[in-house]
Amino acid sequence: MTDFQQQALKLAAQQQSPVWLAALRTQAANDWQNIIWPTRKTEHWKYTSLASLQKSTLDVINSPVHLAVSNTDWKSDVEFITVDAIRLVFVNGVFDPVSSSAFSEELGPAEVVRFSQANAAQQNIIEQHLGKVVEGEQHLFATLSNAWLDDGVLIHVPRNQTLAKPVYVVQVSTLSEQTTSVNQRLLVVLEDSAQAKIIEHFVSTAEQQNSFVNALTEVVVGDNAQLQHYRLNLEEENIQHIGAVHVNLLRNARLRGFTLALGSKLKRIDYQINHRGQGAELNLQGVYLPRNKQMVDYHSNVQHWVPHCTTSEVFRGIIADSAQAIFNGRIYIHKDAQKTLAELSNKNLLTSNKAEVNTKPELEIYADDVKCAHGATVSQLNATALYYMQSRGVSRSEAEVMMSFGFINELLQQIPEVAVHDYLLPRLAALFGRDQVLLEMVDE
Repeated sequence: MTDFQQQALKLAAQQQSPVWLAALRTQAANDWQNIIWPTRKTEHWKYTSLASLQKSTLDVINSPVHLAVSNTDWKSDVEFITVDAIRLVFVNGVFDPVSSSAFSEELGPAEVVRFSQANAAQQNIIEQHLGKVVEGEQHLFATLSNAWLDDGVLIHVPRNQTLAKPVYVVQVSTLSEQTTSVNQRLLVVLEDSAQAKIIEHFVSTAEQQNSFVNALTEVVVGDNAQLQHYRLNLEEENIQHIGAVHVNLLRNARLRGFTLALGSKLKRIDYQINHRGQGAELNLQGVYLPRNKQMVDYHSNVQHWVPHCTTSEVFRGIIADSAQAIFNGRIYIHKDAQKTLAELSNKNLLTSNKAEVNTKPELEIYADDVKCAHGATVSQLNATALYYMQSRGVSRSEAEVMMSFGFINELLQQIPEVAVHDYLLPRLAALFGRDQVLLEMVDE
């Protein structure tokens, strides 16, 4: 084992969890000892170095003993999305009831509960699904998440019910005297014909450094159920974040997902979508925006196991300065998945001669009656278009900003949740250095 694996195993032994989760933790800790650490020769980690993580000293794991939620200094650096929602705030992995909303009377028959507060019926739901959607043997940090498991959030919507409000989960990483290692877990279970909207928001304070965040979301979308899911990784660049979203889509299930990530020292986000029931539909859109010396790595793997399912996947990236981006999108059509419709598109814009992107769209098809397409592009700003705009009185710097922002604005305008769109637009405009007039032009 590497030094990091040994440190992680030591922290797993110190972690505390409800007794009914002990078996999952123990099994994961045993599996962790036998995991082969990825290197640059490992295909799925070929372009993403874990050197910074291996150099980290994992002195602290999320615990109220070490991390005082009562410290409110972070609030001046973090602005919540203005949305009428059930809000749960975690600071360095510790639940903050003061910043969270009181939602006990807003749920109706649905349930939003922390694992540590779950009753017997809720524990049964968690045990039935937790660690079952994700394939830990293929995702080493999912195994680590199970080994570090102490708490998490269950969102459960019963059959034929609609969650009254979106659930807004905010994960805040703040400055700590010691290295913080935070394990974040979300389990979403929508029963047949249920509906829900969920927003995951990851942020950090400006001074934050030396943190490792391992964030795993598991989702079960039942027959005829519908889910809108948003995952926004807006942390400062010193964060080290390994995240994943694993989803099982059952018969006629619908998932519309949107993900956006700024760059950081280490940022790897995996999407694993399994079409388990006929007629399931996936619409997944993503944007990544690394700059300076940051990096972002998106890996998506969509598995079509059954016939008559649909996948539409669109990712766009703008890579600036000396930043690096990786996109690996894979769609696998199994032999029984006839009548599949699947499309994958990845487009990248390099705004610097030192920017780098490695993109690999993949289609693996074993059925003979399917309609599939995939493609990727890497380009720079169009010199002719820049000249045209400059000839109309727009400065070169403003023209570059307008063209760059326009490259992703098409996806931003398609965000279904207005509150998410309205939150992102001015912040991304500021990221590109836009003034208010230009922002209004893009938002028209």
